[in-house]
Amino acid sequence: MAIVYPDWRPVELNSQHPASSVIERVLRGAAEPEIVALEARIRDAQLNANVAALDTLVADEILFTGPDGHLATKAQDLDALASGAIRFRDHEPEELHVLHVGPGVAIAALRARLSVEVAGTLVRGARIAIPAFGRARAGNRGESSAGT
Repeated sequence: MAIVYPDWRPVELNSQHPASSVIERVLRGAAEPEIVALEARIRDAQLNANVAALDTLVADEILFTGPDGHLATKAQDLDALASGAIRFRDHEPEELHVLHVGPGVAIAALRARLSVEVAGTLVRGARIAIPAFGRARAGNRGESSAGT
């Protein structure tokens, strides 16, 4: 999974924000306040079906693998979330690793336990997301080359 933040710039980690503290607890290695805050925004948007936030946070090129093994595009995934066909019921992060691969570019691997309702059926499982975070460049897009 590649997640690009077109407007990514350093953000202040609010240690009082519950979503950030959940991600911060599972971080392995050095402090990464910007990435923790961005991962917390994704988690919060998924749990609250905030399609507009996810549209901003997730790269257009992303592909998702659903519980049935089929690939879906960002547009298909957001449409399913907006229609209620998919609902995140629980998202429990277990481990976050961050690898800096160049100036202003990092890859984060987040393992989480999920409970997702798909067409009325609750599906539970684990997920490892590997987003690439990059500072905005010309054209206001971030760097992305990670995949699942």
